[in-house]
Amino acid sequence: MLQNIGITGIIMILVLVLILFGPSRLPELGRAVGRTLFEFKSSARELVGDSKDEEDSVKKID
Repeated sequence: MLQNIGITGIIMILVLVLILFGPSRLPELGRAVGRTLFEFKSSARELVGDSKDEEDSVKKID
């Protein structure tokens, strides 16, 4: 679905966001999106790390 969006589509989306939120709110939105992505990535890393630790502990027991 997102593969069909070209440069023009991205520019149109950015212009729409600029119109809706205004230039003063864009840095706040960017920070919020960045924090959300950072939290998501760190949570995903924890889950993957936990599952690998559990696999290692099961292998050591056997």
